[in-house]
Amino acid sequence: MQADLIQEARRQAEICNACRYCEGYCSVFPSLHANRAFSDGDITQLANLCHNCRGCYYACQYTAPHEFDLNLPAALAEVRRDSWESFAWPQPLARKFHTHGGAIILALVVGFALLFAAIKAIGSAGGEGFYAVLSHNAMVAIFAPAFLLPLVSIAVGIRRFWREVGGQRIALGDITGAFGRAVKMQDLAAGHGEGCNFEDEDRFSQGRRHVHQAIMYGFLLCFASTSVATLMHYFFDMPAPYPLFSLPKLFGISGGLLLTVGCIGMVALKLKSDRELGDTQAWGGDIAFIALLGFVGFSGLVLYALSGTAAMPALLAVHLGAVLAFFLLTPFTKMAHGFYRLAALIRDAQRKRLAG
Repeated sequence: MQADLIQEARRQAEICNACRYCEGYCSVFPSLHANRAFSDGDITQLANLCHNCRGCYYACQYTAPHEFDLNLPAALAEVRRDSWESFAWPQPLARKFHTHGGAIILALVVGFALLFAAIKAIGSAGGEGFYAVLSHNAMVAIFAPAFLLPLVSIAVGIRRFWREVGGQRIALGDITGAFGRAVKMQDLAAGHGEGCNFEDEDRFSQGRRHVHQAIMYGFLLCFASTSVATLMHYFFDMPAPYPLFSLPKLFGISGGLLLTVGCIGMVALKLKSDRELGDTQAWGGDIAFIALLGFVGFSGLVLYALSGTAAMPALLAVHLGAVLAFFLLTPFTKMAHGFYRLAALIRDAQRKRLAG
């Protein structure tokens, strides 16, 4: 990890530790105030606990032009991004992504080309619906590795993170407490419960919390759709296509809508926010990834709406190309932050349990 980013975040954390004005704002400050000195692992843990709500910045009396020049949200955002890059496997891909948001576009183009080639070379086994364009076996051959390999990469990164932050044996209560905070997105409401200042220093809003929830639950519903369809195909001998009022369709359509709306809302909020209070180096990559995720949801909805038309084969290739790019880039994009933040929340729950 970059020592200068850690050192600057440590300097600011030490000042915050002496001040303690923001003690009740979010999970960061109770954890910060529990320490007298901060190791590199402590700073990494604080950075991944931070949700960048920015309330502490707007409440702080030591921001510029004060000589202390505090900007804790930005300092922690930079360490957070650097930690994902440092722990990622393979590491060079992560660093390239965050500094070159166009890598997503390249991945999409490559994904489209591969899928078009697969459609032409492999062809169909005479199935119905989408399988009339690309056989079920071909889809499995393409997407099973694209799903499993990123999971392995994320697992390696989380293991490295856990060692860095001094994580110990996990108790069931640590997991349930962390999941409870994650599901409610409690830290995006800040300590006062009125929301965060992400959009405007004078305005508290739950907007960022709501779009995060839309994206999270939209993604989970889409994942549930695919999982249920897989079970129906292999265990109940019920291959696709499925009718509208089936679980795969109901989960998929509702998930696609939430994902699309949530990503549009997130981009709008990021465009209105002050970039200097986050990681400016990662801003372009973040926007590109959110756009990709939203496009996955939107293209899935369009594909379903036009599934009986002549446009379906091309739409299928575009949609699957976006999905393929999403999966392959997951360990190196903002998507990884969900895994690291959950791990940080588990570590924080562990800290509270061991301290009490």
